[in-house]
Amino acid sequence: MPETLKLKLQTIAPDQAQKHIPVNEALHRLDALVQLAVLDRDLAVPPAAPAEGDRYIPAASASGAWLGWDLNIALFADGAWTKIVPRQGWLCFVADEGLLLVHSGTAWRETAAVGTTIVSESPNGARNVLAVAETLVSGLAGAFADTAISIPNRAIVFCVSTRTVTAITGAASYDCGLAGERSKFGGSLGIAAGSNNAGVIGPTAFYADTPVRLSANGGNFTGGAVRVAIHYILPRVPQT
Repeated sequence: MPETLKLKLQTIAPDQAQKHIPVNEALHRLDALVQLAVLDRDLAVPPAAPAEGDRYIPAASASGAWLGWDLNIALFADGAWTKIVPRQGWLCFVADEGLLLVHSGTAWRETAAVGTTIVSESPNGARNVLAVAETLVSGLAGAFADTAISIPNRAIVFCVSTRTVTAITGAASYDCGLAGERSKFGGSLGIAAGSNNAGVIGPTAFYADTPVRLSANGGNFTGGAVRVAIHYILPRVPQT
C-alpha cells in the first residue's frame, strides 16, 4: 500500500475496504511523532508493562520485541510495539534526562538539556555549555543546609543566586557559600519571603562535585525555604 514520504503514513486507495484501519494507524503515528518525546533512550529490552502511547529510543543491541530497532523509535500502541524510523532533522525530547536530541540522518545527537545552551561545538563533539541548575532547599533546620544538587566537576562558576521562597525562622539572616567559604556567594542575606541575591563572583573553576551551603546567622534555622540557582560554564571534551 502506498505511503507518504516522510512519516510513512498509509494512504487510502479508491474503494478500499476497512478504511478505518490505515486511518487509525496514521493517527497513532501522528500522535506519537508530533512534538516527539520519549521516556528513555538507554533501555536494551522493552519494559514489562508499557502504557498505551509510551515511546522509547531502543539502545544499541536491543533485544526482544526491539531486536534490530537500535536508535529507532519504539511506539507502544494498540497493545503492540511499532518501529518508527527517524529522518534527518527530527527533534526528540528525552524525558528522563531533560535532553533534546536531533537526528543527523544516521544517529541521534545531543543538542541541549533543559537549563543549558550549547555556545559552541567542534566537529567531534567538544563543547562549551552555558548552564543553570536550580533546586529548592526547604525545611531549613540546624546551623546549615547543603543543596541536593552540586556544582559539577570541571564547571566554571560565575554566580550562585538565591531567593527566599518561604520566610526563614530561627536565624536573623543567612550566608550562601561553600563548606569552608561561608559567604562566597553572599552574606547576611534576607530571611523574608521574596528576598533575593545574585552572588556574582570572578569565574572560578571547580574540580569536584561541590554542593552549595546555606549557613544561619544569629541562631539556627528552624524553618523556611530558599531557591538556589547555580550559573556556570561547563566544557566537554571531544567525543571521538
